[in-house]
Amino acid sequence: MLEYKRHLITAALPYANGPLHIGHLAGAYLPADIYVRFLRLMDKDVLFVCGSDEHGAAITMRAMKEKLSPQEIIDKYHQLFQETFRGIGISFDHYDRTSSPRHHRTSQEFFHKLYDTGQFTEIESNQYYDESFQQFLADRYITGTCPRCGNPSAFGDQCEKCGSSLSPTELIQPVSVLSGQAPVLRSTRHWYFPLDRHAEWLNEYITKGTIDGQEHHDPGIWKNHVLGQCKSWIDNGLQPRAMTRDLDWGIDVPQDIPGSQGKKLYVWLDAPIGYITSTQEYAELKGLNWEDYWKSSDSQLIHFIGKDNIVFHCIIFPAILKAHGDFILPHIVPANQFMNLEGDKISTSRNWAVWVHEYLRELPDYQDALRYYLIKNMPEQKDSEFTWKSFQENYNNELVNNLSNFVHRVNVLTHKFFDGIVPDFDPDIYINGVTGEELGGFHDSECIYLFDQLHECCEYLRQFDFRSALKTLMEISTSGNQLLQNNEPWKLIKEDPEAVAVVMNLSLHYVTALSVAIHPFLPFTSDKMRDLLNLPKIEGNGALLQLLDQLAEGEQIIPAGHKINEAKYIFTKMEDRIIEEQIIKLEQTKSTNASATAIKYPEPKPEISYDDFSRMDIRTARILTAERIPKADKLLKLQLDLGYETRTVVSGIAEHYQPEEIIGREVSLLANLAPRVIRGVESRGMILMAENEEGKLSFVSATPGWRTGFTIK
Repeated sequence: MLEYKRHLITAALPYANGPLHIGHLAGAYLPADIYVRFLRLMDKDVLFVCGSDEHGAAITMRAMKEKLSPQEIIDKYHQLFQETFRGIGISFDHYDRTSSPRHHRTSQEFFHKLYDTGQFTEIESNQYYDESFQQFLADRYITGTCPRCGNPSAFGDQCEKCGSSLSPTELIQPVSVLSGQAPVLRSTRHWYFPLDRHAEWLNEYITKGTIDGQEHHDPGIWKNHVLGQCKSWIDNGLQPRAMTRDLDWGIDVPQDIPGSQGKKLYVWLDAPIGYITSTQEYAELKGLNWEDYWKSSDSQLIHFIGKDNIVFHCIIFPAILKAHGDFILPHIVPANQFMNLEGDKISTSRNWAVWVHEYLRELPDYQDALRYYLIKNMPEQKDSEFTWKSFQENYNNELVNNLSNFVHRVNVLTHKFFDGIVPDFDPDIYINGVTGEELGGFHDSECIYLFDQLHECCEYLRQFDFRSALKTLMEISTSGNQLLQNNEPWKLIKEDPEAVAVVMNLSLHYVTALSVAIHPFLPFTSDKMRDLLNLPKIEGNGALLQLLDQLAEGEQIIPAGHKINEAKYIFTKMEDRIIEEQIIKLEQTKSTNASATAIKYPEPKPEISYDDFSRMDIRTARILTAERIPKADKLLKLQLDLGYETRTVVSGIAEHYQPEEIIGREVSLLANLAPRVIRGVESRGMILMAENEEGKLSFVSATPGWRTGFTIK
């Protein structure tokens, strides 16, 4: 197994155009925080960095929606992110932002190094342009029908329904978000990173864990869905990817590079560099050398992300880092899948989410309740589900009835029988009930069961199996309750006080061990437990490593004679009222969405002149043939009769009409739309369709029997 001197941990930069929801926590931030806290408890040199991602088209879209400037938007959400992360206990060493002068400077230097060493190719291509607003459109400024799943609201870079990565020209019937009009293709020049040139070594890196034949990481601990997505991209053929954009908001391409005027760095180039600049900022504050973490072979780089960012962190960013030449590459990217909410996908646009900042405001002091449930249901290998009823059941049955009950019983009984003093005992006295066998407590001054459970928990954590690690810790609490129940010290005290001393000493060792080991998962609870035990809070610094060593050496982890504090419950039962309020709140969101859908009409488009309309050549036509396009369930290939010629048109109407039922149907065709290739078929024109509030489509046509090929005015 590879050993590392330092561990650099990153969590996905949250995009500063909206608040954080539970899916973000479960996907990236909680697993990262757990792992970092674990490394600190094992006395590792670990640095945990993150920051707000503050560039890109979605920022300006949000600014337009809220009628604020982009700077006001990023300031608003950057502050909200910091408060939310702090409130839920995400323990970044440094949280930065990509709008900082250092980040702009570092990103430009990074780009310049790639430019100077010939890592880019300049390509002139046709990109969508909004004639009304007289500007090229960023990917997020274009919507249309997804060619993979038929979602009519896919963006130019990604379909949020099926998760497919897209390019704007793949969209069917694209529309500009700015004007609501169909954009036109215009020529523009950009710098592309030739990802295809890196396919061979990337395949070796992903599948074998080697670079240029040298061992780099253990691919055996990479998750199957991460490897699968990466292999799919590589096997389908990597393509050059533009590293610059025509935008107003973002980082300028270095001005000394010819042709840089008006060009900005692609947000997916500058965003991961944010990990570097966050490290630089922290190192400067602490008097460290940031290069030790980013450029030393004995440093381990781990990215915690959601599955929608896998390709960027496992293929694109590693290729850019290797092309630069000075940086280490990620050793593992333990990406999680998605968390759903009450049977539906979490949706920011539909407000279908549990927003973390609202949760913290409405359920104060329940931070660890949320952390516990999200960890237990973490989507580590497949999508998972959050429901409020299940949240309540898990909280009451496991945190209240199991953990809190055990800790409280131990505390109360210690005060009742021993005045709150940790009792000493005769090590030759043995008792039953720990694991169903006669373990006694300490055998040769060693608590075998505790050591084994904690060791197993550590192994799960090293494998990024946080659900199993938490389950293992909760089993210690369950065993502690069984220890009390099987030995009944409240009865045994009259017959054998020495045996009760053994029971209570061992129980206090259970609580003490849990107070340390539970810290990565439930840090607020750990603090409460340490306070009850009258012990210092866990601050990292190898506390778990020390605990394991003490157990291995048979040392007492809470000494006899130590005075503990008065009993308090660390968790109390969650009332139905609290959950009902949250369910009602969600249902109101659904009702609001349904109501809006029922009465919502398309927004009127900007006014145009008659000359604008007259440039559109709309003609009557008739469908001669219709057939499905292979591997494109939503697309039909149509042959249209225009009287004077036959046209081929690709239309995304397969979910609304069967091919055989539309033969002979009279339609309207936008005949002078620029041709474009869709799934290998050149489409010459666009069928006009009417769309209702449910998204169903209907043909628009002249009076039945009208001759084909004539214009519609």
